[in-house]
Amino acid sequence: MKLDKSNFSEWFDTVLREAEVFDYGRYPVKGMGVWPPFGFKLRKYVLEIIRELLDSTGHEEVLFPVLIPKTLLEKESEHIRGFEGEVFWVTKGGHEELDIPLALRPTSETAISYMESLWISSYKQLPMKLYQIVPVYRYETKATRPLIRLREVSTFKEAHTAHESFEDADRQCQEAIEIYKKVYERLGIPYMINMRPPWDKFAGALYTVAFDTVMPDGRVLQIGTVHHLGQNFSIPFEIKFQRVDEEMDLVWQTSYGLSDRVIATVIAVHGDDRGLVLPPEVAPIQVVIVPIPQKDEEMNRKVMEEAKRVKEELEKNGWRVKLDDREELTPGSKYYYWELRGVPFRIEIGKREVEGEELTVARRDLGKRVKVKKEELDQKLKEMSDEFLENIRKKAWEFMESRIKYTEDLEEAKKLVEERYVVEMPWCGEKECGLKIDEEVGRVLGIPLDKDFRLNGKIEEKKCPVCGRPAKAIIRVAKTY
Repeated sequence: MKLDKSNFSEWFDTVLREAEVFDYGRYPVKGMGVWPPFGFKLRKYVLEIIRELLDSTGHEEVLFPVLIPKTLLEKESEHIRGFEGEVFWVTKGGHEELDIPLALRPTSETAISYMESLWISSYKQLPMKLYQIVPVYRYETKATRPLIRLREVSTFKEAHTAHESFEDADRQCQEAIEIYKKVYERLGIPYMINMRPPWDKFAGALYTVAFDTVMPDGRVLQIGTVHHLGQNFSIPFEIKFQRVDEEMDLVWQTSYGLSDRVIATVIAVHGDDRGLVLPPEVAPIQVVIVPIPQKDEEMNRKVMEEAKRVKEELEKNGWRVKLDDREELTPGSKYYYWELRGVPFRIEIGKREVEGEELTVARRDLGKRVKVKKEELDQKLKEMSDEFLENIRKKAWEFMESRIKYTEDLEEAKKLVEERYVVEMPWCGEKECGLKIDEEVGRVLGIPLDKDFRLNGKIEEKKCPVCGRPAKAIIRVAKTY
């Protein structure tokens, strides 16, 4: 099997299938897939990072039902308008028609707001910071893509928080942004942070901040969102609390989410023509040991003994290790098999390794072998893991930054977006001009929050390429998924 990442769509589908990450297209429901054991472990270790960062910042994990009554979903009018074309409805129970249709959870603002109205009564309970990691269901009518555009998003981390004031909710949005930055940094994923334009914010939010990244084909993928909900849900759900002065008030809320796309991005941005390249922290197998068969039976026995010794030593130190002792495969076939699955380190053990003081370690990120003293193996693997992450992170950031261009010319912007660049351009701030850019150039990602354009001179000195008026901001535009 030959892989060619320059044909990204085919490469991505092939790697997911052949590396046994996500079995998509064979389950008989469109837009839904299955996590085999290897992919499920990758998912598990990514979720461990997310849980750790949320738990350490005072978030508490909960679990809500998958079904939401239509009456709850309709409570916030803008919210239901934003989702009504994507909802799966359950209308029958057995042979009976249901009195109230039930929605398969598209997101949980309404369900959690309803319960918060029963739970919250005092300022002493605030801030309340909850999260759950659950499947969500959206009737996606566009072409579905594994892990990127699904009808069942099986890994949806949604956080929901309640606060005493607008300002405290605003601070929570900033905390969420910092949490997400740490998630992506630990996975080596590059990101842009963009304030979505008002016409593209989450339905029911005051504002939406999104994390975006550039995929290998130049299209931009949204990989996380943070929403300040204001009191748009606490008003219809009457989520009231008693303030310090004993007056009653309504809470202010936020919500923020990550999905399967985080895992899709790990695969897409780091992989190469040999398959996956997985950050050591989340690799289902961190080290594979490949014994090199010997003609001499006694030496062959010693090779296997040394391989087992190394495996036991590494496992005692907490490494996830696989000893590939399959006799039917050659060492070369095993190398190919584990490179496809992105195992960060491969230890090759033959006669020289048995008789000498060093082991041969192959690094997946560099595609080269190094010699490591046996007594230093654990420490050297830890050092190489840090180098590995930094190496793939640096490559990924360099690629993304190479795909971002600035222009003040509308025709050049169109050309660059067609060539799959992210374009940064001046904007007067008027919705009319923003929608025209959306229609004629590419999707408006929003105003960058990760870059200070004041360093390039005053924004007011630049002109909106649509209307010619002074610019009020810089916006990013791109082809998206």
